[in-house]
Amino acid sequence: MPITDKDVYTISKAAVVAVVGLGKIGLPLAVQYAQHGHRVIGCDINPEVVSIINKGKSHILEEPLLEEGVAAVVARGLLSATTHTTEAVRQAQVVVVIVPVAVNAQHEVVFDTIDAATLAIGAGLQPGTLVIYETTLPVGTTAGRLARLLEQRSQLCVGRDFSLAFSPERVSSGSIFRDLRLYPKVVGGIDEESTAAAVAFYRSVLDAEIIAMASTADAEFVKLIETTYRDVNIALANEFARYADGHGLDTMAAIAAANSQPYSHIHTPGVGVGGHCIPVYPYFLLAGDLPQPVLTLPRHARQINDAMATYAVERVEAITGPLAGRAVLILGVSYRGDVRETAFTSARLLLHALQARGASVYVDDPLFGETELSAEGYTPLIPELKEEICAILLQANHRAYRSFDFSQFPHCKVVLDGRMALDQEKIESLGMRYICIGRSDVACSARDGGEK
Repeated sequence: MPITDKDVYTISKAAVVAVVGLGKIGLPLAVQYAQHGHRVIGCDINPEVVSIINKGKSHILEEPLLEEGVAAVVARGLLSATTHTTEAVRQAQVVVVIVPVAVNAQHEVVFDTIDAATLAIGAGLQPGTLVIYETTLPVGTTAGRLARLLEQRSQLCVGRDFSLAFSPERVSSGSIFRDLRLYPKVVGGIDEESTAAAVAFYRSVLDAEIIAMASTADAEFVKLIETTYRDVNIALANEFARYADGHGLDTMAAIAAANSQPYSHIHTPGVGVGGHCIPVYPYFLLAGDLPQPVLTLPRHARQINDAMATYAVERVEAITGPLAGRAVLILGVSYRGDVRETAFTSARLLLHALQARGASVYVDDPLFGETELSAEGYTPLIPELKEEICAILLQANHRAYRSFDFSQFPHCKVVLDGRMALDQEKIESLGMRYICIGRSDVACSARDGGEK
């Protein structure tokens, strides 16, 4: 739907915005809106988070520009925080919802948190309010489940008494403010008026292009297919890597050459896919599959990517022999490099694959303390055990590991570089075997002039 300057909807700078959910994305959004002149009331169920923000501080310390952003807008009186969502919504003309929706162990979508937030919003919803969901959702959730909850609790009619839209967050931890500037904002309302109102709001707080979709379901679909595309693409790269391993080929050299053609965009293989998005949102898409399923590739891609941890362990065991009763070290429990977050990390899959072979598994991660690692179910490596390590697997590409001292492990036989990030020559100079996903020993040897 094209949006032109003739649109009648505008959002006053005096509009109060309630942001429901002050996590890794919600708090930066609240700051972004306040920096553009809106008075923002941030809502969170955690009183400690609320207290920290009201002191002008951020409970999220890894996001560039966030700490100083919070301090500045709180000092100007443009951002405050509360645990009383219903009261905040009563004061707001715009409500932006960014609370978690996850999947359980059976890969079923769990709506408990967003349902509770929606009921609290509905209890304070006033006529004329614009409600926008930014949480990634299964197709049809905004116009169906959430609209019903809002109407039931507020006794107002969606589309007549209040506007409702969906606009998926499309940002990544560590670069949120940059992403808000660069990535087009996708917006879809339950009717044309809701879409226009949401577009007007985002025009008031963003400089990025805005793409209006025909409905909330279309906008929900956009986020699910863009993340599922990445999961499927990575799965294809992982299958290429396993093929290369079996034929003595170098996957990354082949992918780089293939991607020199403008229609090839092959991603990077590795030991698995982690994070809040890529390994989760394909299940949101699958939850809405037809009675006669048509989404076969996403289903298979999830299996391929989750199986890469077991494949990595098999590569290691082919060199070390059986791992039962032997000590193995995983480097990095974060789901990706230099991000202090463990959501759906491949480290968990590696841990289980190693334990299934009877290995004693230890971890190292410079972003977490020993108590935090233990609370996550890992066993931190202690100095006394370094001599027992027979294999090391790099899972998270932290910058710190580029200068990691592998000489601390005199009995380590093999280092598996799960992210193609380590210095092969340096590792092999210590008498350790270097292997990685998608570049067989034959390819490694050929690249290095045939020397092992």
